[in-house]
Amino acid sequence: MASTSRGDGLSLPKVTCPNHPDACLVEDYRAGDMICPECGLVVGDRVIDVGSEWRTFSNEKALKDPSRVGDAQNPLLNGGDLTTMISKGTGAASFDEFGNSKYQNRRTMSSSDRAMLNAFKEISTMADRINLPRNIVDRTNNLFKQVYEQKSLKGRANDAIASACLYIACRQEGVPRTFKEICAVSRISKKEIGRCFKLILKALETSVDLITTGDFMSRFCSNLGLPKQVQMAATYIARKAVEMDLVPGRSPISVAAAAIYMASQASAEKKTQKEIGDIAGVADVTIRQSYRLIYPRAAELFPPDFKFDTPVEKLPQL
Repeated sequence: MASTSRGDGLSLPKVTCPNHPDACLVEDYRAGDMICPECGLVVGDRVIDVGSEWRTFSNEKALKDPSRVGDAQNPLLNGGDLTTMISKGTGAASFDEFGNSKYQNRRTMSSSDRAMLNAFKEISTMADRINLPRNIVDRTNNLFKQVYEQKSLKGRANDAIASACLYIACRQEGVPRTFKEICAVSRISKKEIGRCFKLILKALETSVDLITTGDFMSRFCSNLGLPKQVQMAATYIARKAVEMDLVPGRSPISVAAAAIYMASQASAEKKTQKEIGDIAGVADVTIRQSYRLIYPRAAELFPPDFKFDTPVEKLPQL
């Protein structure tokens, strides 16, 4: 017979094999038995299977899921999303003599939960469009919940708040995106996202790190299909230009775009201003303005080991 050992206090009894008390028992859910792997003794029976009641076959997944389990609990919602919705009946037994439904929902989803759920779906959709990982989606959801519960941005559209929260989450997680990239996956203007961004930082009393040219360099160069040597040269050029104070008042994105243009023109993989502008989200004239600031010191900006395909003196002067 199986032996049980009771710990201190009110801990539940532990089922062990009398011959091998240290053995890790194997549970056979089909038979409902607990078996000792050393001697094969059935030391416990009638084990409760906590899995799904029905099985789901691969050819049925697209049509229906007969598993009798709900969605995972959502801690961001007030009720934990543990609500029960009773659908409308279709038979005669579902209505009384006056035509009213006999079975009604005792608790429906509140308007605040419904608004947050819609915002979470919008955040997830935007993140999928620009391939953002799950941790950024979770941080964005938490930021939106804090802002929504504080009611500090009343009068602002929830989509605008969600877009601003996504922008903040990207910067806090060290993978910043530009306002134009967020605008491209949302239905909100850049100006409105910028306003909500400032209001959220003030309401939550939080801050974000300043963006630098290096935050965008690898992504821009990868999207342009530039080799590693050009990416490293562009990163070096942008960093030196900032250190030498050649681009005062210019945004890091425009400086990064100008550095990429200079590095690509000096290599065999040349890219036009329009190609770089489309990826970086800046206008051609913006790239030219930043490029003109760094061009006079171009010879001092390239890394010493850079292999020139086009000499510095033959670079475009614009």
